[in-house]
Amino acid sequence: MMNRRACLEILKKQITDEICVATYSTASEWIEVNDRPLNYFSFGAMGLASSHGLGLALARPERKVVVLDGDGSCLMNLGTLVTIAAAKPKNFIHTVWHNGSYEANGGHPLPNRDVDFAGMARSAGIGKVYRLDDIRNFEQQIGAILKEEGPVFVEIIIEQGPLGPRSYDEMYSPARRKKLREVLGA
Repeated sequence: MMNRRACLEILKKQITDEICVATYSTASEWIEVNDRPLNYFSFGAMGLASSHGLGLALARPERKVVVLDGDGSCLMNLGTLVTIAAAKPKNFIHTVWHNGSYEANGGHPLPNRDVDFAGMARSAGIGKVYRLDDIRNFEQQIGAILKEEGPVFVEIIIEQGPLGPRSYDEMYSPARRKKLREVLGA
C-alpha cells in the first residue's frame, strides 16, 4: 500500500501540459502538490470526475486528460467505464486512487474494500489497464503509462489519507476556472 501524497509528488514530475481532473481527497492534496492552471476540480458532483474528464478529452483531443478519481467516487459512476471504452479517447488516462473508503465523507468503508477496479475496467472494454501497489513500481511505470495512447485505466492502491475538514473554496474560485478557460483558449 502506498501513500497518496508520495505518489502525487512522483506524478507531479511527469505532468507537463495535461489537463488534470481531480476530485475530493485526491484534489485536496493535488492542489497542494501541483497547483497549476490546467487543474480542473470536480466537486459537488461525486462520481463525475471521470465523466468531466471524458468530456474534456473528447472536446480537446489535442491535449491529454488525466483523471485523479477516488474509489468511492468511481463506484458512484461505474457506467462511465463502459462509456470510456466505447468512446476510445486516445488522450484519456483514468486513475482511481483505491483506499477502501469514502474518505471525503469521514472515512466510511466501501461495502467491499477488496473490489477489483482494474478488473471492472478490463471487463468494461478498456484495453490498457494497470494496478499499482508499490511505490517503486509506481515511480518506474507512471511516466511510461502517461505516454500511452488511451484510454488507459490505472488502479492505484493507497492507504487512507487524513480525515477531517477540508476547504474547497480555493478550488471553486471563479479566478481558477477563468484561468483554465484562458489556458485552453475557451
